[in-house]
This record gives sequence, structure tokens and C-alpha cells, in this order.
Amino acid sequence: MVLVHRSPPDSLPIPSVTVENKSATYKLIEHLILNHNKKRILFMRGPDHQEDSHWREMGYRSALQANGLPLDERLILKGEFEREIAYEALSRFLSSGERPIFDAVFAGDDDAAIGVIDALTKYGYRVPEEIAVVGFDDLRLSAFLTPPLTTVRAPTESVGQIAAERLFGLLKNEDSGGTTLLPTEIIIRRSCGCDV
Repeated sequence: MVLVHRSPPDSLPIPSVTVENKSATYKLIEHLILNHNKKRILFMRGPDHQEDSHWREMGYRSALQANGLPLDERLILKGEFEREIAYEALSRFLSSGERPIFDAVFAGDDDAAIGVIDALTKYGYRVPEEIAVVGFDDLRLSAFLTPPLTTVRAPTESVGQIAAERLFGLLKNEDSGGTTLLPTEIIIRRSCGCDV
């Protein structure tokens, strides 16, 4: 057995392969803060049971704290890494009369970012002129969105390939223990406010 995008219990030496989530999210949130002076960043949370979701939220919280920005729990919504769910959640938020001010959105992943951009457009916000939007995963279509999406490139194909190699190693009684954590890369495009 090889786990993908999930860590094994401490008591079981099951190998796993995943991508770096926390540091990349931290860097992306810090980019919004330092390069675009964003101070009220809305966070679209992924599924509760997914480690990727947990570590991305930890990166968000750490970046706010490191840059002296308060955490406003009202700016954390459930996006579930799903376009339609993110769209509905943000639409409800935007239609609320007593919603807090925000100037950027970390959409959780690129699929949710599409829903976020659609909801912002429906309510008359311009991306990135009024609200910056960033995602995670760098889907193939992310470069072709309007505006092109700033995101994190995650080597998802490599995760599957390495997991398969480790599984075949286990079948040959080779040592394949431990966690493989693959690096991610920030991809800057126009949706964050950069002129690229």
C-alpha cells in the first residue's frame, strides 16, 4: 500500500507521496500582502477530511500572523475545492448585508477559483482591480481564464508516478517507507494584480 496526498498514522510505516501545501500557500498569501498591499484576504476552505486542505489553511493562518494581520474567522468560507460550492458560498457571502470587507480571495484550488471569479463578476466586482483572486494546482485552463489565474503549480502527475514506482518497489520487497514531499511552485499571472 502507498498513500497519495495523505500521511499514514504514526503507528504504521506506510509510504506516502504528496505535495508541499503549507509553504506554497504561505508564499502566495505573503505575495498578496507584500506585493499588492492586501490586508483582508478571504480563504475558501477545502474539504475537512483532506490533508491538502488542512495544510493550505495552516499556510494562510501562518502568513497572516507573520505579517501582523489579524485572523477574521468570518473571512473563512467552505469552498470544498469545488467550483459550484465555492460559487454558492461566495454568492451567499456577497449577498449578506453585514459581511466584512475583503480585498483578496485564496480560492483553495483552481476549480474553486473559477466559481469565485464567477460570483465576484456576478456581483459587479472586477478581478483583480478590486478583488485579487489566487488558486492552487495550476490546472491547464488556469492560464486561459479571464484574467489568467495566479496559482501554485503542484506536480500531481509526478505524485501518481512516484507512488506507482514505490508500490512496485514494495512488491519486490524493497524499502519504500517514509513520506515523499514534492515541491510546488508559485505561478504569477494577472488575477493577483501583477502586470504579467
